[in-house]
Amino acid sequence: MVLVIDSQIAGISGDMLLSSLVNMGANKSKIIDRVYTAEEYLNGSKILKLDFEKIIKHGTSATHLVLETDEKYHERKGIEIQECILSMSDKIGLSEKAKVFAHESVKSLLHAEAKIHGEPLGSVHFHEASSIDTVIDIVGTAIALDDLNLFAEKIIATPVAVGGGNLEFSHGITSNPASAILEIFRDSNIAIVGGQAREEMTTPTGASLLVNLADECVEFYPGMKIEAIGYGAGNKDFDRFPNILKIVKGHSIDEFQSDTIQVLETNLDDVSGEVIGYMIDKLMINGAKDVTVTNGITKKGRPTNLVSIICDSSTIDNLINILVLETGTLGVRVRSSNRYIVPRTIVTIPIAIHGKNFSIRCKIAKNNDSIRHFKVESDDIKLVADSLLLPFRQVQDLINEEVKHRLNTK
Repeated sequence: MVLVIDSQIAGISGDMLLSSLVNMGANKSKIIDRVYTAEEYLNGSKILKLDFEKIIKHGTSATHLVLETDEKYHERKGIEIQECILSMSDKIGLSEKAKVFAHESVKSLLHAEAKIHGEPLGSVHFHEASSIDTVIDIVGTAIALDDLNLFAEKIIATPVAVGGGNLEFSHGITSNPASAILEIFRDSNIAIVGGQAREEMTTPTGASLLVNLADECVEFYPGMKIEAIGYGAGNKDFDRFPNILKIVKGHSIDEFQSDTIQVLETNLDDVSGEVIGYMIDKLMINGAKDVTVTNGITKKGRPTNLVSIICDSSTIDNLINILVLETGTLGVRVRSSNRYIVPRTIVTIPIAIHGKNFSIRCKIAKNNDSIRHFKVESDDIKLVADSLLLPFRQVQDLINEEVKHRLNTK
């Protein structure tokens, strides 16, 4: 099963995610009964009304969280919200995965505020996120995900609409997206886009829930047979589109896995082969997934080497720094690319050749449960060849036959 959280049009907030899960079928009575427990752990907060109702947004039927509260305090230390969530999680009997999710979500809020204000976590004060609303969004979402058994499924996010323009918050006016949103999404695997409105479209709570829930972010839906759809409405109304978060659950029909990688490119016009060879080795050691160097011709008939690097977003800065320092290039092109990959695993297989025992690593690609093909790590072939004093190609053939026999007998 796979769940797609589609926030590319209207963004995401905590109440929109919670409402979309209720719309999909989560037990709303269970959620309401259990989140009232927050009153026991959050002094000065009272829930006056809490319900989920149907609403029409731009012709689309969705579920909307109706919440009225009485708040004695409008500023709290972040750790008070955290302690409330931790205490509630134990009392209402959340699963371990749900507890971790709720805890990590509030930690994302805390760390973002601490980073922005340069304060230790224990000193961070919440303003917009100080009310019982935040607790309801986080714990309610954890309850709903538990109820729908979604923690066991693969969860995919689309790029998140964050909006534009300016917004007012506790410290004045800032450009949108606010610093808290940027900090929460920084170093995550979630991409952001401006969206269709000059307003805040994604809230810090919504962002925190998403980064702790999604396994990956893709531009296009994966191949799937749709089983259920949930629509969660936000409070705002927009002229051109419904303020709705859409979630889609279904059975994956892809035999391939998908992910998003980064591609770095640069042209090298005056660099020796020795420098390029060293550069490739250093890039691979520092996290590049692959490096390709292609000969070409550029302006004025100049020969060039086009360097293409595949990597994760977490390694971009380091790899660009290596490129610049090692080659002297003055510019690096960066783009994101979706790819499909065959599911694979790396296993260690014991083999015996010419009376000697070895352990070799083998990458196995599978099609459903059957083996599509395999490839033995070349470094392990080298070690065996050196040990037996035999040519590489001969040892490669011997190892492949032994591995093929082992895999076929499993």
